[in-house]
Amino acid sequence: MSVTRSRRVAGEIKKVVGRVIAREIKDPRIASLTSVTGVELSRDLRYATIYVSIYGTEAEKNLTMQTLQRATGFIRSEIGKSIRLRYTPEINFAEDRSMEYGAHIDRVLKSLHEDNSKE
Repeated sequence: MSVTRSRRVAGEIKKVVGRVIAREIKDPRIASLTSVTGVELSRDLRYATIYVSIYGTEAEKNLTMQTLQRATGFIRSEIGKSIRLRYTPEINFAEDRSMEYGAHIDRVLKSLHEDNSKE
């Protein structure tokens, strides 16, 4: 499988899943600020890990992840309807914490800068 095709399919899956989460799943347990940040596909395009960023408390994040895991069948069927592939990939959701990590690094750098300014 070519890397270019894999990237294109991953990009399309990202668009479809983002649309489904934002507009089609009407579950109040999904946090309002949930976005798809990336998709990793296996070489044979049969398995996809979908990374989502969730803004909210830890309880809201856990509830959102559980709800998304329960909705995998519906989301997978929407992927199958939108993208013409021989096999619709099995999907798994993973939480992307890169935004939180970036915010943490930013706070640390600001505190170091403030400490140096006082001296």
